[in-house]
Order: sequence, then C-alpha cells, then structure tokens
Amino acid sequence: MMRHIIMLFSLVCGFPVQAQHDFGKSAYKVKKPLTHIYAEKDGDSLYADIYSPDNTARDRPVFVFMHGGGFSKYSPRQEEVVKLSEMAASYGYVAIPVSYRLTRKGKSFGCDCEATEKMNTFKMAVEDLFDALRYIVDHKEELGIDPGRIILGGSSAGAEAVLSAAYNRDLLLDNASAYDDIRFSGVLSLAGALPDVRYITAENAIPAVFFHGMDDDLVPYATASHHYCGSKEPGYLILDGPESIVKRLKNLNVSYMLNSYEQSRHELAGVRFGSMDMVFDYFNNVFLGGKQVQIERVFPKNRKKP
Repeated sequence: MMRHIIMLFSLVCGFPVQAQHDFGKSAYKVKKPLTHIYAEKDGDSLYADIYSPDNTARDRPVFVFMHGGGFSKYSPRQEEVVKLSEMAASYGYVAIPVSYRLTRKGKSFGCDCEATEKMNTFKMAVEDLFDALRYIVDHKEELGIDPGRIILGGSSAGAEAVLSAAYNRDLLLDNASAYDDIRFSGVLSLAGALPDVRYITAENAIPAVFFHGMDDDLVPYATASHHYCGSKEPGYLILDGPESIVKRLKNLNVSYMLNSYEQSRHELAGVRFGSMDMVFDYFNNVFLGGKQVQIERVFPKNRKKP
C-alpha cells in the first residue's frame, strides 16, 4: 500500500480568494495553437506555442512549460508536451510551452563538462525563460492572461530551469531586478533539481509539486553531485533535489506535494498523465486558491505507477 503523509493547514487570512472558475476540472475544447517568436538569439528564433481554451474568459491563469532533453535536444512539440499543453488548456489555462537555446547540443553535459559550463547552461536557460515570460506579460491583453497567476512547469533539464527561475534567480541572473514584476503562483517539477536551496527565502518561496525517482541516476533526489560525478571530476557540481527543497519549504510553512518513487530512476521526467487530474486540482486549490497543503507520498516499486 502506498505510504503517505498528509499535513493540511487551515486557510490563512490574507491568502487570495478561490477563483470563481474551477480550474481543477477539464471543461473546454482547445483552440488550434498559435506560435509567437519571443526572441532571436544566436541565430535561433525562440518561440512559444499558445494553447488557449475555447471560451470568452479573460485574465486566465498561465501554465508555462519547458521540455527536457539535457539542454541538447527535443522541443516544445514533443508528443507528451503537446498532450500536456492541450490538457492544461482544457482546464481553462493558457498553456505555453516555450523553446530555449539548446546550449549543450553536440556537447557533453556529463562529468567531463566543467561545473562552470553547467552553471552557465542553467543561467542561459533561465534567461530565455524570463525573456519568454517578459513577452507573455507584455502581450497579456492579446493572450487573455492574468500575469499575476503564472505557473511554471518543466521536465528534467526544463525542470532544472524552472526551479532555478523560481528559487535561484538572484544566484543565476546578473539583472534579476529587471524581472521583479514577474512572480509565480507555483511550480511543477518532473525530475528536476536546482543549484542552491539556500537561496529559497520567505520572499521567494512558492508552492511546488514534485515527481522524482528516489534512485534517479542523473538528477539527485536529495543533495548530491549532478550526474553523481566524483569530486575530482570536472563536472562535479552539487545540486539540491526535491527532498532538500521540500525541507526548506516545510520550514517556511509553504505548500508542496512531493511524489517519490522507490527504486525509480530518471524515467520520472516523463509526464505522469494518470496523476494530472490530481495535480490540476492541487493547482486550483493551492496555487490559485491559496490553501496551505503539504503532501508527501512514497510509491513502492511493486505498486503500479500513476
């Protein structure tokens, strides 16, 4: 049987009022996606695909997603990213998977890649994400979105980027203050980690949902070296995974949902579509509705994975 710990806190005064629309239910058809170029960098046209619900509502929440691929391959048009974007739009979100510079294309991102190069890879991905967000916010009327309700999501490398943007922007960006007006309601991480959990403070701590294999061999579940490189290898870089992030959020009384999978590796970077109804319900109640809920669930190896 799945072991779980659930800690539910009462609604605290001062949190936003629950949105009138229930963004925890799939109710809408989805329009054909539109493509917007948000930046030109290093000869590449970086784009955002816009998936919108077929309704007349304005000021809709936004779900911005970054794909995985080791910063070297894939795109927002992968089958599972498209499926997730269509699902989010059916719940009433404007779903926006974004492309970013594949700075490790044709290059290693393993233990022979210098730690400084790895940090610069994270930095450039975060820069691209914030440029995409700047474009989205500047075109809020056209897109029909509420810039005060932005949820980030990412898989693997994309999860590393969105977690870094949410919690480590002051570490990675030289001009972080230029994006002070861009704030997030929550973040979804599929097998992600970040450079330094110590940068999570009461000011930037936002609710989070995590899916992660407890034996992930690439991205640490707790605190360990990226790709588990040895301390004398060029690619030795300590990262903080969801277990460490959750400890920080718990100490700050911030909501989270941690889904941990025993004896599972990096396959948890894939979207767990069987769990997404639960995830969107959590988005609706916690990210948008302001409830405080801390959930930790462990899935044993012999249990069917949702």
